[in-house]
Amino acid sequence: MKASNKKFNLLFVCRHNRFRSKFAEAYFKKINKDKNIKVKSAGIFPGEYPLDKTEMKVAGKLGIALKGRPKPVTTNLLEWNDLIVLITNDLPSPKKIFNYSKFRSNVIVWKIRDDYYNDEKDIEGILKEIIVRVDELSKKLEKRK
Repeated sequence: MKASNKKFNLLFVCRHNRFRSKFAEAYFKKINKDKNIKVKSAGIFPGEYPLDKTEMKVAGKLGIALKGRPKPVTTNLLEWNDLIVLITNDLPSPKKIFNYSKFRSNVIVWKIRDDYYNDEKDIEGILKEIIVRVDELSKKLEKRK
């Protein structure tokens, strides 16, 4: 399918930008064929700690290298994006997090839980759920005009 010529900015957001949003960003970059789609990730409460070694190991087994420091959601990011994908099941509604009247973004919510147990099988299940959702989103974005 032919890629759109229209620029599109996608922002993945989770609680800390240490796991879910960071993985979604890296996986989207890996599968994205449309050079007009730019993607970033951030956290509502950016993690102060380095990325978790077990999460990095499991992501690596799935072909994704998690790296970089957690980044905060900033006004610049909120003004930059065309779509926010909020990947969380443990935060208030997007309307309470993002001021819809100030920012032009559309927000979709994927209720995907965080890794609370640091169990490799659990982490793999979470990441596979993110892969399915990112694949679906990528196909939808390919069809945009």
